[in-house]
Amino acid sequence: MRGLLRGAEGVPLVALSCLCLLLLAYPLGLLVKVGLGDGLDPVLDTLTSGPVMRALKNSVESALLSAALALVGGTLAALVLGLTDVRRKGAFTFLLLVPMMIPPHVTAIAWIQALGPSSPLLQSLGLAPPLGSTHPLYSREGVILLLGIQHAPLVFLLVLAALRSLPREMSDAARVSGAGPARMLRRVILPLLAPTLIAGYALAMVSALGNFGIPALLGIPARYTTLPVLIWQRLASFGPSVLSDMAVIAMLVALVAIAAVVLQMWLASRRRNALIGPPQPPLDIRLGRARPWVEAAMALAILATLVLPMTALVTSALVPTYGVSLSAATITLDNFAEILLRQSATLRAFANSTLIAALSAVTLAAMAVLVARYVAARDRRLRRIGKGIAMLGEMTYAIPGLVISVAFILAFIRPLPILGLSLYNTLWIILLAYLCAFFSVALKPVSSAYLQLDPALDEAAQVSGAGVARRMLRISLPLIAPAAASGAILVFLTAYNEVTVSALLWSSGHETIGTTIFNYEDGGYTTLASAMAAVTVVVTVLLMALLDRFGRGLPAGVVPWRI
Repeated sequence: MRGLLRGAEGVPLVALSCLCLLLLAYPLGLLVKVGLGDGLDPVLDTLTSGPVMRALKNSVESALLSAALALVGGTLAALVLGLTDVRRKGAFTFLLLVPMMIPPHVTAIAWIQALGPSSPLLQSLGLAPPLGSTHPLYSREGVILLLGIQHAPLVFLLVLAALRSLPREMSDAARVSGAGPARMLRRVILPLLAPTLIAGYALAMVSALGNFGIPALLGIPARYTTLPVLIWQRLASFGPSVLSDMAVIAMLVALVAIAAVVLQMWLASRRRNALIGPPQPPLDIRLGRARPWVEAAMALAILATLVLPMTALVTSALVPTYGVSLSAATITLDNFAEILLRQSATLRAFANSTLIAALSAVTLAAMAVLVARYVAARDRRLRRIGKGIAMLGEMTYAIPGLVISVAFILAFIRPLPILGLSLYNTLWIILLAYLCAFFSVALKPVSSAYLQLDPALDEAAQVSGAGVARRMLRISLPLIAPAAASGAILVFLTAYNEVTVSALLWSSGHETIGTTIFNYEDGGYTTLASAMAAVTVVVTVLLMALLDRFGRGLPAGVVPWRI
């Protein structure tokens, strides 16, 4: 190991390892230390209190049931697009994945405005429920439904990728033996997809467990509190004085998430199917006369889950006051002018989110390039270090954002040693939390691209006398740059308007887009929240379209909807 550290790889390896330990391991380790610092009695008192147990029950219940909805919806969509001859598959895939890139709190606001008695859209159509009636989404069922819709694209993406990678020998043999599409699906395709379906369910469950925006906006009015919302409520009410209790609750959320991931890995290993043969073009089941009906059903699903809430969002942004029906006499652009030209907080939020999302994207792309190099290294010691860092990244990605927020508050609430600088209540603590939370997002496409490179290229350059830096700049980087750029864009899309990580870290003067939208809606300024959310949706879709265009020349799988 000493020889390894003294070699050409030593300096970047040590620097990268220290940085990753500081960002990925230290805050979470401190969270555990603070949570257990006063012994087990305070921990048991916190965990057995009525509000915490109710929040735990609500969190697990909403995560389990919404993941089941996401599994059914995402799998059905993937089977249709992955196995049949429906037309416009690229457009359908793109539109089905758009909700995944829209932040949950924006999704909640859009649906609130689409179905409520004060909905300008429903009022203009004469379909609004009677004024004063309870909003149908302010309920346990509403939280579960929207969490299922929000996370169905995650399952869809996983299952579609798995369908594209399955060898066709078994399916072809079943068809030759006379099996129809339904029998082949039941006896061949679904058993082969079992590990992927388990992984998809676990991913949707963990994502729902850590979701803050939807349970906050829909659950608080219904008194259906989940653990992330409970953490936010207590810290917002009592401040840092309750950090030790919050550390215990955050540990509980993290343990449930990690237990779900471990259980998923165990179940997937039990259902693992060894396949022989390379991936081949997917099946093309002919739907015949049913094809227009299937395409209409897909279009209707997109209309219900994407077009309707987004239309309601824009409609609410175009009226002077929430509850006024949209008409030629009431339509106005004052809300957009207010957030884009007049409100200093919203302008600051756009600038702050753009800055820290861009810095996160660039920094994580650079870190991902180095880590992916070690993950794919020929040297076993380098490969172990690279895989260890990658596993840390996967763990932090699985842990809910509110838990990461609590961990970073604990880590940086005091001034930094030697420097004496405080990161708490600054924009930079949000940036560091983003680096921790979204590292895995940047690493996945770069690691996949690095594993596809021929090691002979690097070895030939090394034999010719090129050093590590020159080999990286002249050989590896040009080949993996498209994947690194795609990972950076995905990080930017994720960080640009998120609210879960920054909900506890923002402060006056250091607002983000996500927290500003949430605060507007929570404070009753619904039309301003709608206008700001509509702008972020437009930016998100434009960036996705840019990534789609940029990804046409990239390997399959780098851009998710171009699998």
